[in-house]
Amino acid sequence: MKLLKVAYLIGATLVASSATVANAVTFHGEAGSKWTNLGVSFGANEPGFTFSGNWAHNDNDGDIASLGMGWNIPLGSVLVTLGGKTLYLNPDDNDEGYAVAVGGGAQLPLGEHFALFGDAYFSPDSLSSGVKQYGEANAGIRWKVNPTFSVEGGYRYVGMEGKDGHSDNILADGGYAGVNFTF
Repeated sequence: MKLLKVAYLIGATLVASSATVANAVTFHGEAGSKWTNLGVSFGANEPGFTFSGNWAHNDNDGDIASLGMGWNIPLGSVLVTLGGKTLYLNPDDNDEGYAVAVGGGAQLPLGEHFALFGDAYFSPDSLSSGVKQYGEANAGIRWKVNPTFSVEGGYRYVGMEGKDGHSDNILADGGYAGVNFTF
């Protein structure tokens, strides 16, 4: 019930803030070996608050869905993000549950059309249920083809460590290709 209240709060915050960041909505899709990830973000490439949501699926290891909130801080040309996510976990080999993960990331522009990026989030046993711990990491390079479309390639890891004798579930562990549409 507590997770549901947090999800409602984040959802209400997303709706309330959408008017102020409506010009910075990004729809994102990526695919790797046996997994897909779809997401939306508000204000991800600008200083200030950023909000996100995503759904990831692996044919053999389950699904996750998340709502996130962060604060983008410009440090010279680097945009650093500090934040957190609430996650719904539905692994194939563990109990269904939730996690509250903390972490952040950074974006480093390489000229006008390219950027390096990376992020990582972690949830220990004390902030998750159904799994012992949750972790994700992502790094890659993005090519901004035009103001509304970009492509990227990188490496993504998303894993859940088993609890109470259950095995681990790895939703993503390897290279991927992705696309972004920004409006």
